[in-house]
Amino acid sequence: MKAIISAAGEGSRMRPLTYTRPKVMLPVANCPILEHLLVELRGAGIEEFIFIVGYHDELVRNYFGDGKRWGVTISYCNQRRQLGTADALRAAEGLVKEPFLLVNGDIMVGREDISRIIKQDNNTLAVVEVDDVRELGVVELSQGRVSHIYEKMGNPPSHMVNAGLYRFTPDIFGAVSRTPPSSRGEYELTDSLQLMIDEGCDIGYQQISRWLNLSYPWDLLSANQSLLKEVGEQRQGEIEDGAVIKGKVSVGRNTIVRSGSYIVGPVIIGQDGDIGPNCYIRADTSIGDGCRIGNACEVKASIIMNGSKLPHHNYVGDSVIGEGCNLGSGTKIANLRLDGKNVIMGGVDTGRRKLGAIVGDGVEAGINATINLGSVIGNNTFIGPGAVVSGVILPNSRIY
Repeated sequence: MKAIISAAGEGSRMRPLTYTRPKVMLPVANCPILEHLLVELRGAGIEEFIFIVGYHDELVRNYFGDGKRWGVTISYCNQRRQLGTADALRAAEGLVKEPFLLVNGDIMVGREDISRIIKQDNNTLAVVEVDDVRELGVVELSQGRVSHIYEKMGNPPSHMVNAGLYRFTPDIFGAVSRTPPSSRGEYELTDSLQLMIDEGCDIGYQQISRWLNLSYPWDLLSANQSLLKEVGEQRQGEIEDGAVIKGKVSVGRNTIVRSGSYIVGPVIIGQDGDIGPNCYIRADTSIGDGCRIGNACEVKASIIMNGSKLPHHNYVGDSVIGEGCNLGSGTKIANLRLDGKNVIMGGVDTGRRKLGAIVGDGVEAGINATINLGSVIGNNTFIGPGAVVSGVILPNSRIY
């Protein structure tokens, strides 16, 4: 069975992190979201893949190539304009002749659940029960079948939602060809499915147990925490005498962990990094390749992407730092409201009591800058010495 993975979209709600990469290439536990998905599908026995790409497709193609590194074969097709999920699937028409899997490239599911849906005999939708159905497609079930799919509705009839994992026969392409544009001017796969249901076709469902939906930047932190529990422990770098490492900590090639560093796992650190001396890296933190975490720095439950530097006296908690950033000495990021209420980011209730900042690529801060909780800082922003940053900052801004 082949798997078609929809990986063409930008993921606008993930901005500024997606200004320079598609959403599926955002790192979690130091691997792209799409790689985690590929590994689980491979673990379920899938060996042939079709990636539907579009936005910054060169990053996906260059990273995954023909799939040989993972023991699979990967081919690509382009969705030239991102006109919805049904339109994405239409791009792959003619490439599959037998039943196939379709998977949203920005979800994380387990191989056991994938194996169960593979074994179904008809068109089948994976569903998962959640508490908060906002921004999700709600699925109404009746007599062992899907009876209705609702997109982002108030007062939902159930807490079962569409998980973005499907087992289809080629019949789906006929429904896709008859699907009208939605009110947003896009062609939605859920409309294609509803069309089939209305025409009397049976759409089955399979409830799954493991599912991570990555809609907003702070969802990366939750996924990072979950996946770090499963990361294997490797010590490929140099760990100096006097460094303390507790729990599951992975250190990449050519990374040096200097004396006085105190690291509590689960933590993953990429290759070619420089850690310490005398820093504190707390649990649930991922640090990419070529990063510098220097003297008197503390990093907690955060994602630090490739090439970023926290050289001296920095605090970063519950934050995502993009690639190639540099925080001046004494720059700190707050992560807890004094009243203990949930952090609001970009006008959205994140549901998190602790959340720092989302920082795009190439951001530089001078000494003793302060970044308030809930801040979103666009790419290539410069923050002057002693400046205070709060709210949503557009790319290429200058703050003094």
